[in-house]
Amino acid sequence: MHSPSPLALTQAAAQVAGGQHYPVSALYVVATPIGNLADFSLRAVHVLALVDAVACEDTRVTAGLMRHLGLDKPLIALHEHNERSASERVLARLAAGERVAYVSDAGTPAVSDPGAVLVEQARAAGWRVLPIPGASSVVAALSAAGHAPSGTNDSAAFHFAGFLPPKGAERLAALDAALAQPCACVLFEAPHRVATLFDQLAERAPARRVTVCRELTKQFEQIETLDAAALPAWLAADPVRAKGEFVLVLHAAPIAPTAEGDDAVSDAAQRTLTVLLRELPLKQAVALAAEISGAPRNALYARALAGKRSDSDAG
Repeated sequence: MHSPSPLALTQAAAQVAGGQHYPVSALYVVATPIGNLADFSLRAVHVLALVDAVACEDTRVTAGLMRHLGLDKPLIALHEHNERSASERVLARLAAGERVAYVSDAGTPAVSDPGAVLVEQARAAGWRVLPIPGASSVVAALSAAGHAPSGTNDSAAFHFAGFLPPKGAERLAALDAALAQPCACVLFEAPHRVATLFDQLAERAPARRVTVCRELTKQFEQIETLDAAALPAWLAADPVRAKGEFVLVLHAAPIAPTAEGDDAVSDAAQRTLTVLLRELPLKQAVALAAEISGAPRNALYARALAGKRSDSDAG
């Protein structure tokens, strides 16, 4: 089965998506595939064919995408190192009545990739910003993880942490904060740091269920769910597993019933309390833990006092 020609693709895109109004002097934030080009929407193709210029994270990557679509547009490099200055060039085009698209190398811009500064400046200048949704590694990973709600009254279905700091105490603090979330938490990790992350998860939360998504939507996509304690051995079992980009879903910790009516304190709430008690007075830690986790303050206070007594007895 042959792929459609670029001309046939853009014609199909125009037929399907061309009926909608696409205003001038507008910034179009366009999601691109995270691996499989077939995930590119016809509406996104139509918008890239319609705009006057395309701002992008990497002109080499976007030039390849545009060639695949049979399109030739002026490209404006706009990445994390020049976003503020390059945004001025985009704003000048919007002021001239042009339509401009912004794309990152893969996925939805302005979430983990550049684009947020451009969007902020465009809105501040009074120009319209229109999202063209598409592939998202975060949502794809969550859908494959099948994570269940935590069972608490938390308002968040999941927490997006993105990339952790690369090293040191800052990294461990961010990981502890992710583990303390009362809901599922999504992390990104680069291949050269994934072994370290797996070791840290195995040490700090061995019983936590983790869904590992490697090379999402690509030919060698791999999705596995296992306890954190098993992550290092799983990675070491096959050298190929350390290659590619990783999205991890830390499943919400299940509520663990305890004695004396303290069944409203989940593992996640306990973890939050433990982290806060390291830095704050008991009453302040309990109040913040209750606000973050939704667990009853009295139950958390009882847990904190029990922990203090245990520490005193051990001393």
